[in-house]
Amino acid sequence: MRRIYLFLLMTVLAATLVSAQDKQKSSFMGGNQFAIKVEPFHGSYTSHSSHFEKFRPFSPKGINFGLELPSSQQRPWQQYLGNPTWGIGLSVIDLGHARLGEAVSMYPYLLIPAVRSKFLDINFKIAGGLGFVTEHWYTGNVDPDNYVYYSADVNTIFGCYLNAYLSAALNVSVPITKNVALNGEAGYFHMSNGRTCMPNIGADVLFAGVGVIGTFNAQNEKEPIVFPDLPYKWALNITGAAGAHRAWMYYPLYLISSFHAGAVYSVNNWYGVGLGMDVFYNGAVDSGTGRGLYCNGVLNDFGGIPCNTCDGKYSFKDKVRAGVALNNEFRFGVVTAMVDWGVYFYNPSRHLYQEWHTENYDKGGVQEKRPLFYKAIGGAGNEEAFHYIRFGMKYRVWDNLYLQTSAKVHMHICEYLEFGVGYQIPFLKKSNRKGDSPIFHHAKNWWK
Repeated sequence: MRRIYLFLLMTVLAATLVSAQDKQKSSFMGGNQFAIKVEPFHGSYTSHSSHFEKFRPFSPKGINFGLELPSSQQRPWQQYLGNPTWGIGLSVIDLGHARLGEAVSMYPYLLIPAVRSKFLDINFKIAGGLGFVTEHWYTGNVDPDNYVYYSADVNTIFGCYLNAYLSAALNVSVPITKNVALNGEAGYFHMSNGRTCMPNIGADVLFAGVGVIGTFNAQNEKEPIVFPDLPYKWALNITGAAGAHRAWMYYPLYLISSFHAGAVYSVNNWYGVGLGMDVFYNGAVDSGTGRGLYCNGVLNDFGGIPCNTCDGKYSFKDKVRAGVALNNEFRFGVVTAMVDWGVYFYNPSRHLYQEWHTENYDKGGVQEKRPLFYKAIGGAGNEEAFHYIRFGMKYRVWDNLYLQTSAKVHMHICEYLEFGVGYQIPFLKKSNRKGDSPIFHHAKNWWK
């Protein structure tokens, strides 16, 4: 997953640089037409863990449907991104095995232009929404008191019906007639539930497909608005968020919460970068959760083999972590996409994780103190790291007040989903200040 999020970030940056140079070129599709797209696809799972190997040979396949609408050219972000096309997508997916069933995903998406000409369109596609699966852990014949986790007839990939859906792809269109074009797409999609239920292995799929797209119902083009630069360069974001986190199957939901404060510098009207501080609370850091990640006490030892069952007690400070993060904002009008990468500077869990050494089994094992930067035991599949990634969306509801939804991950493992509210305090440029006021309240039509 870490590679996925990095790819998302690089995709947006690359697409923006290319589109800024190419945004005056016209497309053979016409910037003033609606379009309908139908695209069969075939894919392959990227994971080779035992959760997937037990179902092989199998591969996902399905059909993507899309309703696409042209850019209105009436917003700054549309012009900075080369007047991208936006759409509403529906994907019907056969997950490749009877135990996995089928999936239906609905999502908005954005096509950011890289090349536009009379003979070829190339776009970067970014999508995010919800996915519904017909089969999961609890739809199988699972006995909670006597189950085999890796059994061939048990679905350990999805833990509940509802999941998040994320996708990024390269989209290519070639005209066949005046109103019909051949459309190809290659990329990936991810589906998981963000640990709102367990298990939460999730699916990462590389896919490619070819279909057709037809345009109809041309509308009158609007004269683009010429926008001035933002009246501020710096802003302070303050956000509080909360959610629920499940440590493992059959355990209750635990409260999670976070607080963020960070300064963001506006490079231009659509992109901002800055530094921020985060404080996290995870109520699942508790005895009886069965998470070896948070062992604070004596480990049970069966047959000389350490077990991830803890008999420890936890204080409030054991459940708190704090970090500093590089913040990235991509602004699409009242909607802002965020991708943060942070490093913990306060992280008790790195010391609560028991490091056992084979040469010390007879002595009960050794719990070693870890440095600030450390290598996770078990590699990337282990649920802990010295750093974290948080990505999500903000929606400005009034003045500078916004609502936020985001996911926090360690490497490719999602720790939790959170929902919050925040306020942005922009600081007005000296040339645009009235009196001595340094604070600018972002009116919706500030360019007027």
